[in-house]
Amino acid sequence: MRTPAKERIRARQGVHLWLLLWKATKSLERHARRSVEATGLGLSDFGVLEALLHKGPLPVNALREKVLLSSGSMTAAVDRLEASGLVERATTPADRRTRIVHLTEKGSGLIQKLFQEHALDMEQAFSCLDNTERDSLASLLRKFGRLTGEPRAI
Repeated sequence: MRTPAKERIRARQGVHLWLLLWKATKSLERHARRSVEATGLGLSDFGVLEALLHKGPLPVNALREKVLLSSGSMTAAVDRLEASGLVERATTPADRRTRIVHLTEKGSGLIQKLFQEHALDMEQAFSCLDNTERDSLASLLRKFGRLTGEPRAI
């Protein structure tokens, strides 16, 4: 039989905390995916447009790192968005091999509107937390984001 003390100890165990974080992440991911899919864009295309909206024009390789896509997936996404008139590729005078991706006027207008809707959806997802809890969560997530240690070899 589990006592309250044993439950508190179990709740602090790394494997239990990981399981809670994993389940919460999956839940939030489903919510975000539904929100993005409601825009009519795929996740990759939305991610590219959102990165360009908030970071400005970027070289393809820097954009790929921001959106966490493979090289092939990034090329396909930029090709789709360029064919739709939402982005353009341009060369730089300093290095004509470098391709800079930027939003077109059409792309900028679209992602601004869609991002506002997505931001409201994500606000809803976190509405169960008050400001103090949001601050604590952000601090804890940043702490995990700075982890560099590799798991031990088995």
